[in-house]
Amino acid sequence: MMKQYFETNKGSWNERVETHFNSKFYDVPGFLAGKSSLNEIELAGLPEVKDKALLHLQCHFGLDSLSFARMGAKVTGVDISDQAIAKALQLQQQTKLEATFICQDVYTFGKQSEQLYDIVYTSYGAICWLPDIQLWADLIAKQLKPGGQFFMAEFHPILDLLAGYSYFHQVEPDTSTEGTYTENCDGSEHEFAVWSHPISDVISALLKAGLTIDAFHEFDHSPYDCFENMVEKQPGRFYLEHKNNDVPLVYTVLASKPFA
Repeated sequence: MMKQYFETNKGSWNERVETHFNSKFYDVPGFLAGKSSLNEIELAGLPEVKDKALLHLQCHFGLDSLSFARMGAKVTGVDISDQAIAKALQLQQQTKLEATFICQDVYTFGKQSEQLYDIVYTSYGAICWLPDIQLWADLIAKQLKPGGQFFMAEFHPILDLLAGYSYFHQVEPDTSTEGTYTENCDGSEHEFAVWSHPISDVISALLKAGLTIDAFHEFDHSPYDCFENMVEKQPGRFYLEHKNNDVPLVYTVLASKPFA
């Protein structure tokens, strides 16, 4: 059944790739002109990436991956969407940046990959597509070198609750049909299956996988204007209020793999 959900999600993401690639939201022309796709939140929380082997899980069409390559990282990007990976390879060829892109779901990649990395990275709207957060954490630990670091910047799960979904994890996913979040949405809708993962589950899974939590932060703003009724109170910082209070929108985790 999980394979069926993955295939549904893969097909829907494939349908979105061209729209995303041509959106102002992703700003591919700006990236090709030299702009980084990385935001202040992840740049402030990440370790040094220069000359590091970096694995980017669920990389979409590779803007962040290639931004890391511009910073001197040796990057591998993984995504379930073959259309997204095709676009990532197109951008890699256009920019002549050194990066490898692999089309696989993260679980399959984690089982098959033998390479070890200095840094594993994932961000913004990634883990909701995964049914088993412990398996995810285990594969991250497996891919890291001793002393290696994992960093994630993710939307806060309180947003699931405000949107009418369960805050706590359920075995069966929430399924819905929805349009895309970019400004050039053409009105078409696609079917998705998603799973909620409260922060406690994420932290506990990383700890159980043998990682050490080095830093954890929550933010009252998002770098993306991708939810209804957001207000840009400061340039590049979008806020959402609930009963006159700012909603937590993003959290970050920095973890490390102990030396044996």
